[in-house]
Order: sequence, then structure tokens, then C-alpha cells
Amino acid sequence: MPISPSTTTSGRLLSLLSLLQARRDWPGLALAQRLGVSERTVRRDVDRLRELGYLVHAVKGPDGGYRLEAGSQMPPLLFDEEQAVALAVALKIAVGTGAGIEEAAARALATVRQVMPSKLRQRIDALEIESAGGGTQVDTEVLLALSAAIRACEEVRFDYRSPGRPESEGPPRRVQPHHLVVRAGRWYLVGWSAEREDWRTYRADRMTLRIPNGPRFRPREVPGGDVAAFLSARFKGSDTGGWPCQGEVVVDRPLTEVAPFVGGDTAEAVGAGRTRLLAGAWSWAALAAKLARFDADVEVVGPPELRAAFADLSARAARAALPGHHI
Repeated sequence: MPISPSTTTSGRLLSLLSLLQARRDWPGLALAQRLGVSERTVRRDVDRLRELGYLVHAVKGPDGGYRLEAGSQMPPLLFDEEQAVALAVALKIAVGTGAGIEEAAARALATVRQVMPSKLRQRIDALEIESAGGGTQVDTEVLLALSAAIRACEEVRFDYRSPGRPESEGPPRRVQPHHLVVRAGRWYLVGWSAEREDWRTYRADRMTLRIPNGPRFRPREVPGGDVAAFLSARFKGSDTGGWPCQGEVVVDRPLTEVAPFVGGDTAEAVGAGRTRLLAGAWSWAALAAKLARFDADVEVVGPPELRAAFADLSARAARAALPGHHI
């Protein structure tokens, strides 16, 4: 799609630089068509970028073209309006990631804002992004070291603190790191344990890395190929993405009252004031308790394990109602 031609050289340079950053090689004719100018104008603009310090190499071949290379020093950073907004959004979101870069992100945002034109600065200032909090702080160096190990396919060794314990116990862990994922304000390392021949997930804030890294390894794919779905499944106690315990019930409540609370489960109306619910949980007891929260009669369609869990929950609730009884 052609870019709207700019009436100024500086505006056209921004568009040209944005295109060169978007892909490795650009034929000269393709750049001219995208910018709505002649190939001669593209050559002049490329020379101007070189004068500013950008390493733009000419690519030989039938079509000819240009390639933007990394330089030995930082030239002026030029952003078009869309890039500037995207950068500001990313910096504001960075505060809630728990990556230990909150102060640096705030300073970077202030620097970028300082050089923006007033119109764009007003748009950025009007952008309200609030962090929900609760993120667990992680040492930035740990995240960088893990990322480097993932890229180099090198095994990592680390001490790991269990929940509720200030110090690690036992020998160092050895894992082949594959993915670094942020979920609900926490950073997780997903890796393959050659010793246990299984995938393992570790919270990065509980890791103390040891040096040097271990041997190189051949990367593999997580089950299902989607690391986000895999991690979500692990939190459910499953490897398939679904809950390990799933059941079907009919709740004596209308769909309008049930639907807002089903989350990832499935609900459908089955008559006046009744709702069929397909739900899951990490255990049968948890599923029974989850379904009992609707404060309504529940008809268990199946399986038998869910019916037995309701019976056990009922018995424990009856005992809890006795004066002075402890479950």
C-alpha cells in the first residue's frame, strides 16, 4: 500500500527510514512506489540518511535496492507518528511487567515525550494506562541472561527457592531453556529437563543463576506448539490445554445469571430458568465447590466422579455446621 506522499523532505525521510527498518532488503523501484516519488529522489534521500549516520548499503542485483545495517554509533532516532505512539504505549505498559525496568521506562518515556511535537504529545498524555499491580519483581540481569541462553541454546544451572522459603534447597537445577513468558505480572521460564525427560516451568524471580552455562542443546517444540497455551494448561494441571477434571451439570439459574461467571467454561439455556454448564477444575473436589457457588440446586449429568465429589462436599459441609467441629 503506497504511503501518503509527504510535502516535506523530513517527513519523507521518516517514511523511508520506517520502510527500511521493516524488512531487510528493498528494491529501489519498490521504495519509490511506496513513497510516491521517483527512484532518483529515493537515491537522494538515502544519501541524506547516510549523512545522518545511518548505514544504508546499496544491494547489487537485477533490481538493485537498499539495506539498512546496524551502525557503530547511535544516529538520531527518527520515528513517524505511529511508531512514536507505539513506543509510548510500550513504555507505559512496561511499568507493570515486573521486569525491574520501571524507572528506566519512565525516564525513556519522558525523553521521547520531550522531543515530540505538541499535537502528538497531547495524544500521548491523554493515553491512560493503569497497572493492576501485583507483579513480582525480577532482576533484569536474570531476564537478560535467560534470554541469551535461550538464543544460544545453552543449558542453564540455577538455585531455586520453593514457595514460602527464603533460600534454595538441594543441588542446582539443570534445564534446557526454551521460552521466557510473562503471565499475570510474573515471569516464567519454560524448559526441558533432560534428567526428568519432561517439560518444567520455573518462576524467574525465584531463580539464582550459576555461571557458566551448561552445554548446548538442540531445541524442541513444546506440546501443541503454542507456549502460551502450554503454560495455561500446566496451570490447570494438564498437558492438553483442558482441565484434568471436567463435568456437566444443570443449574437452576437462568443463563443471564450464570454466564457472567463461567469464564472459560461453556453455558447454554435449557429451558425457563435453567442452564446447562460444562465446567472443569484441577480436581473433582474443586469442581464441586466451584459449581456450588451459584447458590442453586445442581443436577449432575456426569461423570460419576463429580457426583461422588458433591456427596463428599455435602458430608464435610454438614460436619462443619456442627458446633465446635473442626474439619
